[in-house]
Amino acid sequence: MIESVNSRRGRFITFEGLDGCGKSTQIERLAGSLREQKLPVIVTREPGGTPTGERIRQLLLDTRTAGLSSLAEMALMFAARAQHVEEVIVPALNAGKIVLSDRFTDSTEAYQGAGRRLGTKVVLTLHQILGRNLRPDLTILMDSDVTASLERARRRNLGRAGADSCDENRFERENRAFFSRVREAYLEIARREPERVVVVDARGTADQTQRKILEIVTARLT
Repeated sequence: MIESVNSRRGRFITFEGLDGCGKSTQIERLAGSLREQKLPVIVTREPGGTPTGERIRQLLLDTRTAGLSSLAEMALMFAARAQHVEEVIVPALNAGKIVLSDRFTDSTEAYQGAGRRLGTKVVLTLHQILGRNLRPDLTILMDSDVTASLERARRRNLGRAGADSCDENRFERENRAFFSRVREAYLEIARREPERVVVVDARGTADQTQRKILEIVTARLT
């Protein structure tokens, strides 16, 4: 049982990992478990999380913006994040809520810093300014196989596009080397900040992964 956070600052928990690793499923499962304990929870995502952020998300993930420069891509990520922090995350934390976010600045460091080869320094500098240097209380890094995750993400996004004409395939068109750099960057972040980032092997079943995450969250946030 996790103690109530209503009487103090809330908790900020982020989920990170390759596309297709199962983050969305696990966030919803965790949110359900916390709500069963009568805890105030909000679930959000990046890029997105606000009306402005969702419009930026469309630009960033749509294959029609394939020619977007790496620097412009990073700038848009932080534009969406600045609005997200200001409009959603900080107010929720100040209200004593638990915020579960599908991605945060670690994603930018992994995807743009390593995947696009822009480096870690510029990402962390921008985070200090535009992300208000907000640090998650806990980050669950769902580690998975590059090939399997990418295939799952492609199938998911193609199915989504067929259902509602939403195209979120731009990143999935990158090659294996790109995603290998992303995965290694994530693992480096975990090595650098072991007190915040916990690596969870996401190669098992969804139920197995859920049990691991619940154990981590319970141990860290009680």
